[in-house]
Amino acid sequence: METIGPEQRKSGCGVERTLQVLDGKWATLVVRELMPGPKRFTELRSVLGMPSAKTLTDRLRSLEHQGILTRTVHAEVPPRVVYELTGQGRSLNSVLMAMLAWGEENPAPAAVR
Repeated sequence: METIGPEQRKSGCGVERTLQVLDGKWATLVVRELMPGPKRFTELRSVLGMPSAKTLTDRLRSLEHQGILTRTVHAEVPPRVVYELTGQGRSLNSVLMAMLAWGEENPAPAAVR
C-alpha cells in the first residue's frame, strides 16, 4: 500500500473528501446501518442507540445534501419516510470494510473502552 505523499495532502484530497462525508460518529454509523437496505427514521434511531432526534435529522440531511442517501416521503397518514443509500453512498462500503478490519486488528486499549 502506498503512503500519502505531498500531492495528496493538499486541499481537496480524497481523504478530506471522505472525512467531509463521514463527518463524525453518527454519519459513519448511519451509512453502515443503511448498507443492507432502506430504513425508516425510527428504525435508524433505534439501532444506533437512540441519538437525539435533532442530531440524527441533521446527519441525515447532510448525507442527503451530499448525495449519499435519498429521503423518500410516502403519502400516507401518518407520513412514512424512508432513507436509502444512493450508488455513491453504497460505494463507501469498501471504506467501512477497511475501518472494520482495522478496528478488529487493533482493538482499543482497556482504558479507552
